[in-house]
Amino acid sequence: MRKKLTITQGWLDNIRHVKSPNCDPRPSDEISLLVIHCISLPPEQFGGNYIERLFTNRLPADGHPYFREICKLRVSAHLLIGRQGTLTQFVPFHMRAWHAGVSCYQGRQCCNDFSIGIELEGTETTPYTDCQYHCLTQVTQALMEYYPGLSPQAITGHSDIAPGRKTDPGPAFDWARYLQPLMEKPQ
Repeated sequence: MRKKLTITQGWLDNIRHVKSPNCDPRPSDEISLLVIHCISLPPEQFGGNYIERLFTNRLPADGHPYFREICKLRVSAHLLIGRQGTLTQFVPFHMRAWHAGVSCYQGRQCCNDFSIGIELEGTETTPYTDCQYHCLTQVTQALMEYYPGLSPQAITGHSDIAPGRKTDPGPAFDWARYLQPLMEKPQ
């Protein structure tokens, strides 16, 4: 079991940090939404460093046929949770990561402005791992403690803020399993 996660100057302490250039200042200090995503590169494959390379603009066009379509994208997330529960942070929380794209939450456009994006290594149809749920719960608890605008009611999927354009984290993501421990009162 991992020690309680803490945040210092927008970075989770004691995890792997890989700085992405794909971020910029937020228009305000507001952080009031947590967006859950999923990603696998190449599609349907796990492991390797291709997600990291995508988020740092180093994805090789010739590494896989699909990469030719996406290697020029400039995207990032704040965090990536690997299949084994490994945590990598790419963007400090006080900065705007480029994860949501064209998006709308409860009538508010441009969700990147006020959200934190967490990518789970996975697909919409492959069950996520116990390690990922455990890690995601720990991260979410740390974020809710540090950022008062976050709560279990302010968590959504990419598919919910970009319907018709995005489908992640998909039907394989067990929302009840994830949210239930967050709703429990600490003893």
